Amino acid sequence: MKNLKKMISHYLWFTTISIVIVILLIASVAQFLNEQEKARDSAYSAFIQIEQLLNANQNDLVEVTQAYRETCLHNAETIAYIIESKPEVLNSTRELIKIAEFIEVDEIHVFDNTGRIFTGTHPKYYDLTMDSGEQIGFFKPLLEDKSLKLCQDITPNTAEAKLMQYSALWSTNGEYIVQVGMEPVNVMRVTEKNELSYIFSGLRVNIGVDFYAIDEVTGEIVGATNSDDLGKQLTEIGLNMGPLLKDTDGFHAKVNGVQSFCIFKEYGDTLIGRVISNDILYEQIPSNMIGLIFCFTLVAFIQVFAVSKYMNRYVVDGISDVNEKLRSITAGNLDEHVDVRNSLEFVELSEHINDMIKSLMDNNRKMSYVLSKTNMYMGVYEYNEHMKTVCYTEYIPRILRLEKSKVDYLASDYALFKEYIEKLQTRPVPGEEGIFMLEDDAEGYVRLEEIHENNAIFGVLIDMSEEMGKRKKIESERDLDSLTGLYNRRGIDRTLEAMFKDTHSLEYGALVMMDADGLKEINDKYGHEKGDIYLKEIADMINSLGFDHYVCARQGGDEFVLFLYNFESEELLLQSLEKLHYMQQHSTAKLDEQLVVPLKFSYGYTLIQGRRDYLDMLKEADDKMYENKRQRKLARV
Repeated sequence: MKNLKKMISHYLWFTTISIVIVILLIASVAQFLNEQEKARDSAYSAFIQIEQLLNANQNDLVEVTQAYRETCLHNAETIAYIIESKPEVLNSTRELIKIAEFIEVDEIHVFDNTGRIFTGTHPKYYDLTMDSGEQIGFFKPLLEDKSLKLCQDITPNTAEAKLMQYSALWSTNGEYIVQVGMEPVNVMRVTEKNELSYIFSGLRVNIGVDFYAIDEVTGEIVGATNSDDLGKQLTEIGLNMGPLLKDTDGFHAKVNGVQSFCIFKEYGDTLIGRVISNDILYEQIPSNMIGLIFCFTLVAFIQVFAVSKYMNRYVVDGISDVNEKLRSITAGNLDEHVDVRNSLEFVELSEHINDMIKSLMDNNRKMSYVLSKTNMYMGVYEYNEHMKTVCYTEYIPRILRLEKSKVDYLASDYALFKEYIEKLQTRPVPGEEGIFMLEDDAEGYVRLEEIHENNAIFGVLIDMSEEMGKRKKIESERDLDSLTGLYNRRGIDRTLEAMFKDTHSLEYGALVMMDADGLKEINDKYGHEKGDIYLKEIADMINSLGFDHYVCARQGGDEFVLFLYNFESEELLLQSLEKLHYMQQHSTAKLDEQLVVPLKFSYGYTLIQGRRDYLDMLKEADDKMYENKRQRKLARV
């Protein structure tokens, strides 16, 4: 056995280290979650910044686009005015080019009233009509309404698919349409600033951190701080669309071969995400954990030292003092007085030990008195709630018919012994006060008496097995018919009276009256000895029918009573009663080795059907039996 001081020390170290490990695990998990939360906050801050830049650039784009439209249309009006002032320039491409350079436009096209270009700065476009393409067809409504002034959105032109912005209107004299084309340099510059790749290129990012913009429909990377990833599919860098859409709080993935923590957010049809490598995200955790381990280890040493010292002083030393006193008491010094005052609990313990010593001394006197008064197998036990074990005398195992080891086990804990005694008291012998049947032993009986005083239980057990066996034998012989071994009238009356107190438990049943036909002839012809054999053959025939639940009696003379019960249905009961009818027709009685005669009997029955008066039922069955006897006689005639 271990020394208590060592046990306490080991237990303290075990619990303290276990607590420290649990706290460190919780702290490490908390740090991981905290770093992820910080990563989310940083990502959402960057997303807000990106969103603000996109919104600001979009506003700039709208303003520049509108201003450019107005400039383009104004330039068309100016050029139309110049041409009207100098109509001869329509015949000189050079002059039109000079006007274009002066007004700072890229193209001038002049349409006739049929919608055909007949002059301009670019002869290669001559003879194109407003039916020549979708872009130039935009201006076709001018042919219907000369008051219109149209400015087209930036779109590829018809001939070269070059991005241009065109505006057109009629000259004031209504003779031709002037169209001006301008390359939207400023608009394209602002549009470029509105692209995610442009915005990402201006973001300040730390080492190990990357931003991505992914087209939600195609999965293409349309923006990235790492320009090598532009144009790739997201699966090429190790991402899948599912987690990007579902795990909005972030998820771990291997991006470009590096384990990373990823946070993505939807922005229109685009997913914007921030990816940070695990090495960067969790780089502070190892150093933090080393600091925590050092602090907790120091605290653990201080706690174990302080608690061990306190426990040794106020617990272990007190237990040692109590053990010393108990050794003296065990040696037979019952006058020893325990007085340990290290704590309130030790004061109570001292008082309980002193009370136990006094109780033991009193018990010895009681048991000596009881055992001196009897020569029967008598056992005595005593316990109380303050005693862990039960004191008992040597005859207890013999009386309870248990191995001594089993009794020692029960007596080792008063609760187990008390439970055993309470279970014993649930098996009282009917009509006998204080006598109980032993468990799983129909031949074992004890008389039990207990005295409860001041939370103490003093019990006496007396072996009643022999006496109860004699009583049962006398009662059995008194209730049985000596000839057939069946119940006699007294036995069947007692049995039926007890069973009919609760007819519901009998389920479907029937009372049958039977009468041995021809007994007088057997007696007269072969003698009363053969008549007795004839009656025994009837009893054996009834017992051979194989009923599951029945009691049977010879009421006297040649009359028998048969009670069937516990059938699941009336149909099964009636099928069983059919056996009697069959035996009535096919039974024989062997009176000796050479003499076999027909076994004749009449019977009548009545179903119980919840009735409680079995005497009325016997009378009804008796009447039916005589009716059966009468019919059988008529049938023989």
